[in-house]
Amino acid sequence: MTQTRTLVLIPARMAATRLPGKPLLDIGGLPMVVHVLRRAEAAGIGRVAVATDTPDIAAAVTAHGGEAIMTRADHPSGSDRVFEALGRLDPEGSIDTIVNLQGDFPTIRPGTIRDVLKPLADPSVDIATLAAEIHSDEEATNPNVVKAIGSPVDSRRLRALYFTRATAPYGEGPRYHHVGLYAYRREALQRFVELPPSPLERQERLEQLRALEGGMRIDIMIVDDVPRGVDTAADLETARRLLANSASGEYPAR
Repeated sequence: MTQTRTLVLIPARMAATRLPGKPLLDIGGLPMVVHVLRRAEAAGIGRVAVATDTPDIAAAVTAHGGEAIMTRADHPSGSDRVFEALGRLDPEGSIDTIVNLQGDFPTIRPGTIRDVLKPLADPSVDIATLAAEIHSDEEATNPNVVKAIGSPVDSRRLRALYFTRATAPYGEGPRYHHVGLYAYRREALQRFVELPPSPLERQERLEQLRALEGGMRIDIMIVDDVPRGVDTAADLETARRLLANSASGEYPAR
């Protein structure tokens, strides 16, 4: 994989129910989505663009030197928005790897973004994602923390068997907190968005289960920590504090 064949897309919309308008919320003088954009650019893996249905988000991104692509407003998921944006940005099909980076990870390390590409070195892997080991009972029992369950491929990689909001797997041993960052082969992304919502996806409210139920292979790279997502006002204040306390608003690339 070369830089020119990888595209990082950041889906962003204004309709978040718990924190409305969050892509444009200010963190240290920049909109949150611009922080994410800059993290992705610092990862140095390829072209980066924000995919949005909101002119104000597109305007904020371009005002800070980023690339934005307008998409339809009726997409049921970020993956669908990313697929539309891919077709608009690369109609000739030169991109073969797409990274879907959530727009609410303003403190994600560039090295963590790079890590998601590693499982795709194995040609049998369709989709790659990340997880970090859980070290507290609060995380293990919290249904808002998605657990990734997989069979070890090596010391830092799992082949995904299931994702769940339950405390799993049962018994002694590690549990893993899933990080909602994905890298797709182009043909895998197209196959995924063409699949209908699956029964387990509907029951758990976890989109990635559609891929597993559809027979696709997802591998999980184990990383050292979970990027802090911003879903609530308290999360926003935490992100502001973290970025204010870092030397230049940037974490080490790792």
